[in-house]
Amino acid sequence: MKIIHTRNLIAAALASMLPLSVVPVSAQENLDRTVLPIAEPKPPFITELDARNAVPPLRFEVKAPAGAPNVLIVLIDDMGFGQSSAFGGPIHMPTVDQLAGEGLRYNQFHTTAVCSPTRVSLLTGRNHHMNNMGGITETATAFAGNTGVRPNSIAPLAETLRLNGYGTAAFGKYHEAPAWEVSPAGPFDRWPTHSGFDKFYGFMGGETNQWAPLLYDGTAKVEQSHDPNYNFMTDMTDQAIDWMRSVKSLAPDKPFFIYFAPGATHAPHHVPKEWIAKYKGKFDDGWDKLREDTLAREKQLGVVPADTKLAPKPEAIKDWDKLTTDEKRLFTRQMEVFAGFGEYADHEVGRLIQSIQNMGQLDNTLVLYVIGDNGASAEGGMNGMFSEMTYFNGVTETVADQLKHIDELGGPKAYSHYAAGWAVAGDTPFTWTKQVAGSYGGTRNPLVVHWPDGIKAKGEIRSQWQHVVDIAPTILEAAHLPEPKSVNGTEQTPIQGTSMVYSFDDAKAKDRHTTQYFEIFGNRGIYNDGWLAGTVHRAPWEFTPRRPLADDKWELYNTRVDFSLTNDLAAAEHGKLKEMQDLFTKVATENHVLPIDDRTVERVNAAIAGRPDLMGGRTSLTVYPGMTGMTENAFINIKNRSFTVTADIDVPKDGANGVILAQAGRFGGWSLWMKDSRPVFTYNFLGLQYFNIRASEPVAPGKATVRFEFAYDGGKPGSGGMGSILVNSAKVAEGRIDRTQPNIFSADDGADVGMDEGMPVSEEYQVPAKFTGTIDTVTIDIKPVATADKKGVDNSDAEGLEKEAEFE
Repeated sequence: MKIIHTRNLIAAALASMLPLSVVPVSAQENLDRTVLPIAEPKPPFITELDARNAVPPLRFEVKAPAGAPNVLIVLIDDMGFGQSSAFGGPIHMPTVDQLAGEGLRYNQFHTTAVCSPTRVSLLTGRNHHMNNMGGITETATAFAGNTGVRPNSIAPLAETLRLNGYGTAAFGKYHEAPAWEVSPAGPFDRWPTHSGFDKFYGFMGGETNQWAPLLYDGTAKVEQSHDPNYNFMTDMTDQAIDWMRSVKSLAPDKPFFIYFAPGATHAPHHVPKEWIAKYKGKFDDGWDKLREDTLAREKQLGVVPADTKLAPKPEAIKDWDKLTTDEKRLFTRQMEVFAGFGEYADHEVGRLIQSIQNMGQLDNTLVLYVIGDNGASAEGGMNGMFSEMTYFNGVTETVADQLKHIDELGGPKAYSHYAAGWAVAGDTPFTWTKQVAGSYGGTRNPLVVHWPDGIKAKGEIRSQWQHVVDIAPTILEAAHLPEPKSVNGTEQTPIQGTSMVYSFDDAKAKDRHTTQYFEIFGNRGIYNDGWLAGTVHRAPWEFTPRRPLADDKWELYNTRVDFSLTNDLAAAEHGKLKEMQDLFTKVATENHVLPIDDRTVERVNAAIAGRPDLMGGRTSLTVYPGMTGMTENAFINIKNRSFTVTADIDVPKDGANGVILAQAGRFGGWSLWMKDSRPVFTYNFLGLQYFNIRASEPVAPGKATVRFEFAYDGGKPGSGGMGSILVNSAKVAEGRIDRTQPNIFSADDGADVGMDEGMPVSEEYQVPAKFTGTIDTVTIDIKPVATADKKGVDNSDAEGLEKEAEFE
């Protein structure tokens, strides 16, 4: 009886306290949410001695406004206006089709023309140069607008939502942190989990190998999977579903914000074979016929006006009927792979959507499905690529070489990209593609909005002119949250976007976003109240600008009557063009766009770009076992110079095998490794040629110093040199490396000590190829650049770098 009596007392006490334990709803509504974090009230001073006689104060807790929706942003990578079935394209995407049928299609939504700038604009509501992201993170410079460092005066949307009671998570591609900060040394201020996201699972760079990605969970590197069926697209979806279920299970009233940004469909195009098989033969008629068919479907769906004309192709894109049989065979396979990649990605989004529905949360989830962070990518050039790293190193791949590996496209032995003709077709009805910021082919992307509890209209089209900066204010308005004036003690730069909520249930609502500039690598333009003026400074497949910035040829279009930009009015409306150019200069100045830097690959070199460098001009770096996944921006640069690699190791009695130090992987890199205690140095040139220097005799058991020396020829970047292996100062092998990579080894395959993660540098060992001996230290020493061009790689000499060797 005594036990029961005690339980009753406890229950009664808890019951009396629960209603007083948190701030009531009325008080939540009166919170000042313009200053974040919301100030916690000071507790009262209590004079009562006995807690039994005192009334506890209300517990302070910030909750989201009553009825605030969950938010899911889906951002597909590198997909153009005319590629998804929801907007008339050939790629079957049933998830976005269903969401569009139950929601809204926006056919005048715009991005920045390149990935990093679009992403920071989406997640902050400010223009990309205001975020200091005038280009991608790897091309940051010293000028305001291009430093790559988001200012504290621009708090990310995720931070605003988190401080207002949301659970927040990001999955997939981030590509917003400064490249030199992506290492264990940090700082982590601009990593996702320090930018408002409670959870992050994904990759930090612009692209990843979908079969062997370099991933982070928060700021901790994830051990790579060796499951032969692994693909990151499925992995990130599983992670998102698990997180969402956990939040809604434990805190069902807490709304979530999920930023779901796959690496799909950015190169490399990696997709399981069964998805590629769905499209066999579907593109045999070629890209010209595809453009015509896509435009017809777009008109049928009503996502373009009925009188829309098909804009001409760029002159560089050949007519399909003039291609050779080999070209057609290769190019159709490339597009089959890409289409399969797109449908596979949409299928995984569908699994996430279904899980949200199964939790009873879909009706009050605001879904913003953005189909592309820019136009379709023409960075594959005229032939496409078996290894995308050739693009970044000025090397052209022939059709004949690629055909030898046609059956490998989409799989782990390829790192492929399709030919530019497919990108142009993917941006139907427009002319241009990704990177071309002054044209809608580079900036117009489909948007589908789905929110049953918040939008009455179903299956309708919205044609208000919108931009990616409008996403953040839309979410804030939908959640009944004000724009914060101060976040974490810093006064905020006002949001530049305009909420789209006004258009949700009013198809005829007047545009509210009436002026917007565009600029990427010199390609630029300005939109104002129906008019668009822009210039193509450089096509994506061109290594040099067409003319100096001051001499660029501008075009002018009245977009109210010319949806696809086919009638250039620059000559007829010279006064209007001058007005638009002057407006661009004014708005560009206000947004830190000037000065314009039209360099591209050159800016990857931190010394040329003038941005911070983690190595800071060091000529020596010592690394230790356990250091893996070091990206190129976090590792010493051995390109275009002489260097040495010195390893102090201990060889066991039964011999040693495995990697001592490797950088990058299958599609370019180098590795110092041992086979049966014999040192080997492998230089992998873009996966096209392998240069192996081998010692004939094994290293004796015990401590030893293994050293590789490379004497660079000098001259044009990417030149070769002589390599030597020394054991305890005695030369044991030497050989010639005829060519080297001048610019980039890999976008995501890092340097590893004591193993080779990701994809293997050498075809002679399998990852992770862990070293079976003991490594004390490995030191890389580089010689200052003497004969290489100190001004950087001159891309006008790119033809000199074109490969002559065939694939091995």
